[in-house]
Amino acid sequence: MIRYIAMALFVGAMAFNVGCASKKKEVGVGDVEADPSIATRDMSFDPMGSDSGEIEGLSTVNFGFDNSSLSTEARRLLAQNAEWMRANPQVTVQIEGHCDDRGSIEYNLALGERRAQSAKNYLVSLGVPDNRLTIISYGKERPLVAQAQNEADHSRNRRANFVPIPVR
Repeated sequence: MIRYIAMALFVGAMAFNVGCASKKKEVGVGDVEADPSIATRDMSFDPMGSDSGEIEGLSTVNFGFDNSSLSTEARRLLAQNAEWMRANPQVTVQIEGHCDDRGSIEYNLALGERRAQSAKNYLVSLGVPDNRLTIISYGKERPLVAQAQNEADHSRNRRANFVPIPVR
């Protein structure tokens, strides 16, 4: 009887080992080295996007305090951004919504998303295809002026930034 139990345990252990060996290795999210199916994008543009000021024709737009409405100046700049996108059909643009450091993290993430969505909606109304625009909110986590001291500093942080990403 003990021989049968030992044999059953041995066979069971072997089957378990074979089953485990055939399972795929766990791969963490974004682990490019472990998962060759994840494609990395060659960034031929400045990763700071329009915040860098180095992408001619693509401008950051700013917003008023606690506001996601587009000013006349913001609409003018977005019209130029739409022209840039029409001239560069090989790129997708990520619109990043940003806020100044006043208010809670949660509130500013929501406000940053509304700002990015407002800019995206206007670009789509100007004829930019929706599938070439993505949005993300960084809230108050990525300020241009880290230690804002006055209203001019705060206003620079309240923005929608445009980061071009080459289409594959």
